[in-house]
Amino acid sequence: MIYDVSQQELVLKVAQELKNQIEMPEWAKFVKTGVHRETMPKNPDWWYIRAASILRVTHKLGPVGVSKLRTRYGGRKNRGMRPDAFREASGKIIRTILQQLEKAELIKQHTFANRKGRIATPKGVSLMMNVAKQILSTKSVEKKAEKKPVKKEVSKEEKKVVESKTDKAETPAKKQETVNTEPKVKAESQKTDKPEAD
Repeated sequence: MIYDVSQQELVLKVAQELKNQIEMPEWAKFVKTGVHRETMPKNPDWWYIRAASILRVTHKLGPVGVSKLRTRYGGRKNRGMRPDAFREASGKIIRTILQQLEKAELIKQHTFANRKGRIATPKGVSLMMNVAKQILSTKSVEKKAEKKPVKKEVSKEEKKVVESKTDKAETPAKKQETVNTEPKVKAESQKTDKPEAD
């Protein structure tokens, strides 16, 4: 269900839901998301979007830790004349979001086969499932609206144009009929004019 919808749309909708459950810190308005970035995020709701994305990743790849998420959200740093180099994302932002999601009981710490990290709780999975259902239901309603045929009202002028076209189409056929009938009449008259042999 979660993967049947657009993941970008899912993350944006989940971000709206998370606004009621987590709070953006004051310092988050003035920071970059990593050293590879040149400016701070322009979207005012970027904290909730990142939190929704982390919730989705913990459900998909969990258990995951801060180190793995730093690599996932990292990027290329422009180093001027030197070649670009990969840099990890900010650990403070990811760590704080993980703590907030854990406090909201959307993720929890888990160990599986020597892998220690966080996974999504049933509450977090159900949140994403409900959002996915909403997206699917809105799309199905839109499809039904598209399928309904729309009756087009034909104006008097359009009717005249259609009638004139049909008249033009019929005239060549009438001419052919007249052309075909004339030789038959001539042939019949020629037969009657010939005198019968004794």
